[in-house]
Amino acid sequence: MIAIALPAPASAKVRHQAAPKETERVSKEPFGVLPKGPMQIFISINQQKLHFYADGQQVAETSVATGVPQLPTPTGVFSVIGKERFHRSNIYSGAPMPYMQRITWSGVAMHEGVVPGHPASHGCIRLTHGFAAALWPTTHLGVRVIVSRNELTPTNFEHPKLFEPKPKPSVQDMASTEELKARLLQFAESSQIATDARAVDATASEEPAKPAATDVDPPKPPAPTGKSSAQPVKHAGQVAVFVSRKEHKLFVRQGFVPLFDTPVTIDEGDRPLGTHVFTALGPKADGSGMRWNLITVVSSGPQKEVEKPRGRHKRGEPAKPVVVETKTASTAAEALDRIELPKEAVDRISELLTPGSSLIVSDLGNSYETGQGTEFVVLAH
Repeated sequence: MIAIALPAPASAKVRHQAAPKETERVSKEPFGVLPKGPMQIFISINQQKLHFYADGQQVAETSVATGVPQLPTPTGVFSVIGKERFHRSNIYSGAPMPYMQRITWSGVAMHEGVVPGHPASHGCIRLTHGFAAALWPTTHLGVRVIVSRNELTPTNFEHPKLFEPKPKPSVQDMASTEELKARLLQFAESSQIATDARAVDATASEEPAKPAATDVDPPKPPAPTGKSSAQPVKHAGQVAVFVSRKEHKLFVRQGFVPLFDTPVTIDEGDRPLGTHVFTALGPKADGSGMRWNLITVVSSGPQKEVEKPRGRHKRGEPAKPVVVETKTASTAAEALDRIELPKEAVDRISELLTPGSSLIVSDLGNSYETGQGTEFVVLAH
């Protein structure tokens, strides 16, 4: 699916110019001074709305146009993976897609387009001119984008299993360390002086030894045995962590680059976890840890599994599908309680943790959209 908006007819452009008052307000005064913290974008298909957040606070909202039923906008967890100010479609005769912000490599993006008040695109998320022009220079690669049928509102969240940055040594600890180093150095120097003095006394009456004749150069220091390619590569950027119940694994990426994956233990393996997105906002005011917020993408209510009908009734009527009630999905807190992560993985993630880093917990596995140059993409359908 390539989700590209077609050029709008003249009549549609007239309707687009008559934008809602809130959109006009946003275009004239983009977003003001944003709260310092990670940005998040939530799109509701039922509302045809986009909600823009910074540091867990909504700073703007606007009307959008998502995909028509024949070419629906996929729902799930995405992020901005590419941006182009002047983009043209390579599928639809070079149709313009200004202020394009890509969220999948298969062709779904946010961009300027006609917003008639109902789904109208080929799968992309159309924004009004004013909002698209304001949003494009504000965001950066990696900004979280979540698309859902219903409206989503992030909430502050705390749990002992959420990652915490490793504490840095205090000024007092650093001073104590430097003082200890100075004392050790002073002791080493005094010990060496005493050793040298004793050696001089012992050899004062001996005839100095003559250097041995040699016809080869002194041995050179051994060359390093390790190759540079064998050294661990350091990456920069926010850390993304994905725990999949389907694969019973934890996956870690940093700056869109895979770092490592490892098996995890999940209690009640046949019970759904739901899909929960935890985002690190920044350090707590008292410095005691990291602030997190939460979005639950899939409802934690009872889920139903439909089995395909087998055969037909005697009268030739098709058999009705059998609906099997499954166990209730976990809440976010219950999901974290059920997951046991290896300590080594937790320690390594904690060392890399920065504001904007995230943890996704889901029943689903890695989607085909997760690839080179992406964070983890979780498709809800």
